[in-house]
Amino acid sequence: MALEALTPVATWLAATPMSRAIGDVHWITPAVQCVHILAIAVVMSAILMMDLRLLGAAGRDDAMQMSARRYLPWVWWSLLVLFVSGSTLIVGEPRRSLQNPIFLLKMALLAGSAGLTALTQRPFGHDAGFWQVPRRRYAAKALAAASLILWVGIVFAGRWIAYAQE
Repeated sequence: MALEALTPVATWLAATPMSRAIGDVHWITPAVQCVHILAIAVVMSAILMMDLRLLGAAGRDDAMQMSARRYLPWVWWSLLVLFVSGSTLIVGEPRRSLQNPIFLLKMALLAGSAGLTALTQRPFGHDAGFWQVPRRRYAAKALAAASLILWVGIVFAGRWIAYAQE
């Protein structure tokens, strides 16, 4: 049902001068896809390092707050690059994304994972040792595992979009 609701939006967007310009200039889409893929690599690397730290599998010598300070800027700046590059790709080929159920899955996973990342890192603003409390360590590990699953799901869904065309 959500896909049908997006059909008029996709049709309108495909008719805009910006969409036609992106489609007509043949190097734009591959160049933007390269930027998008590089930003995915950056965000995945930073998320992996933070989640491995929460799991206790890496960076044990660093406080969790230090890992967050080191890697979170990479996450949020890369997400900004992903938003701009992804938006460009959507404008260039709106039907490919907006009428694809896998794209909607990817966006749902992204919303969940970004929210989970923010939720996991928010306590550091007021309590550097928040996740160090023994009863919270299990919660931190569960959140880190869920985060990794969601972010990997985003990567799989992103690749799957190309193969789920109707």
